[in-house]
Amino acid sequence: MSQPEKRTTALALYPEDIHEAASLLKQAVPLMMRHNIAPNPVHYALWYTYSKGQEPELNRHLDRAVEDFDCFSAESATRLFREYIIQDELEEARVGQQQAIDLVDGMEHTVSSNLEGNLNFQASLGHCMEMLEAPVEERLPSLLSELQQSTQLMQEQQELFLSQLHAAQGEIKNLRDKLERAQLAATLDGLTQVFNRDTFTRLLEQTLINAPERVALVMLDIDHFKQFNDRYGHPLGDRVLQHVGQLLRNALPPQAIAARYGGEEFCVVLKDCSDIDSVYAFAEQLRLKFRSLRIKARNMDEVLETITASFGIALVEQGDSVESLVTRADDALYQAKRNGRNQVQ
Repeated sequence: MSQPEKRTTALALYPEDIHEAASLLKQAVPLMMRHNIAPNPVHYALWYTYSKGQEPELNRHLDRAVEDFDCFSAESATRLFREYIIQDELEEARVGQQQAIDLVDGMEHTVSSNLEGNLNFQASLGHCMEMLEAPVEERLPSLLSELQQSTQLMQEQQELFLSQLHAAQGEIKNLRDKLERAQLAATLDGLTQVFNRDTFTRLLEQTLINAPERVALVMLDIDHFKQFNDRYGHPLGDRVLQHVGQLLRNALPPQAIAARYGGEEFCVVLKDCSDIDSVYAFAEQLRLKFRSLRIKARNMDEVLETITASFGIALVEQGDSVESLVTRADDALYQAKRNGRNQVQ
């Protein structure tokens, strides 16, 4: 059996000596104070890593979070901490669970095979004893009988072990179901039920490696989302995001994927796109569906004002990476916002 790949531990992410660490903390703590971020271990880890500057995507998300919101939400902190700080540890735990399941399944298969072999062996012994009408040697029948009894005892022991394994099959199935649910949950954004940013990046990277031709990226950002939170509160803002997630899931063409990229920003990866005009047409349809969303504020006889979104689109080019494709779509998105929002660029 091949040895599992050695994973980087969380502590290995911080090899700095005491002087380097102190210097980074002197940068991180003022940043946290400037944005009124509570001093807890999760925030320290994020902003310490931010100060190191070795995770550009993390820095981009942190910059966006403090720019677009008055506070740094616990949901954002937890998501970024999992994706950038402890992702390998979570993955290693899932791998260990799967290995345990595979081991028990393999034991059950081996014991079942051995039991079948013993049954065949006992049948052969019985057949031989029937054929011995007269003993060739006085002790031969008794030896065969002892051998058959020993085999019978071995069979009974294996049947007991096999029954215990079978009794555990229900627990194994429960563990497998929990593992599958955990793996699925790890790929989805808990609020909107579309893919999370980490899964989006991984799937887009695989697509660019395996089938780079005719791939397009649509990035969208809900216009004036902060105003919904300020006027109606964060629970209603969460409901808006949930409706957006459902809208995207219902609007996806075959083989397309949707993801929450962060905050109120979402992505859609389209495959088999022939030209930028078809991508534009898809984004324009989404824009109109956003405008038709009607969400009523609970405990209020009031329907939210028209919800709009700004869109940036990009078609894959020769040599594109995930970062370069995202950058071009994101630049187009911000051009749409600068031009007045509620449009596709």
